[in-house]
Amino acid sequence: MAKKKRSKAFWKNFKFKYKITIINENTLEEVAGLRVSKLNGVSVLLVVLTILFAIAAVIIAFTPLRNYLPGYMNTDTRRQIVESALKLDSLQVLADRQNLYIMNIQDIFSGNVRVDSVANIDSLTTAREDSLLERTQREEEYRRQYEESEKYNLTAITSQPKAEGVIFYRPTRGMVTSNFDADNKHFGVDIAASPNESVLSTLDGTVVFSNYTAETGNVIGIQHNQGYMSVYKHLGSLLKREGDKVKGGEAIALVGNTGSLSTGPHLHFELWDKGRAVDPEKYIVF
Repeated sequence: MAKKKRSKAFWKNFKFKYKITIINENTLEEVAGLRVSKLNGVSVLLVVLTILFAIAAVIIAFTPLRNYLPGYMNTDTRRQIVESALKLDSLQVLADRQNLYIMNIQDIFSGNVRVDSVANIDSLTTAREDSLLERTQREEEYRRQYEESEKYNLTAITSQPKAEGVIFYRPTRGMVTSNFDADNKHFGVDIAASPNESVLSTLDGTVVFSNYTAETGNVIGIQHNQGYMSVYKHLGSLLKREGDKVKGGEAIALVGNTGSLSTGPHLHFELWDKGRAVDPEKYIVF
């Protein structure tokens, strides 16, 4: 009961009206009068705040100030960011080629690489010292012994790839634009695809190479249990690293346009059987 009385007293006090009067000091005549209450004061304050908030919202929404809002970005700014990202990617490729060139020049000056082993000056931007160093006597001896032992090995000549029971996954969705041509050293097929389209492993296996090269961009090589090896070139983002186990049909990378030999967003796919390049179209329906 007491609580109810206190509540009534509060609202009565909140609604109680006060009179503000302006009186002429000489004549004591009431010039003006205003009746107000605490409720009126709070109402007027809320109306003023609402008007100020509406004015601020209109100013921000219809003036360049909106560009400073978190998460808001106009079309021009987005276009500039995309252009900057593309330029940065090109500069990164150029920096990699320059670093490769400088390292190879240093190897030549230090005597690690013979000058006559360099075919042309441009090759220094695409080849590392491993491919420029001449073979050691030990390597030459091992190569000679291996070739001699395999000279009469008819199995290596007559064996044919057997793919019975092996299900190859299509590496990506797209259209084949360039076929396998071993005579012209094109050891795979080119598949035109949308940028950032998923690239799938064609079989179960282990990633043995996942890195960037100047000519072929981002590359992944997978060794499969059946003796096959698949190679994926000109990739965008790499999703797997060396040593990772992958399943057939699992995403390993995204389609990209990397490397100096790339002519647009596509995937260069190679399939090798026991060290011999084979035509992927004889094994996979693209």
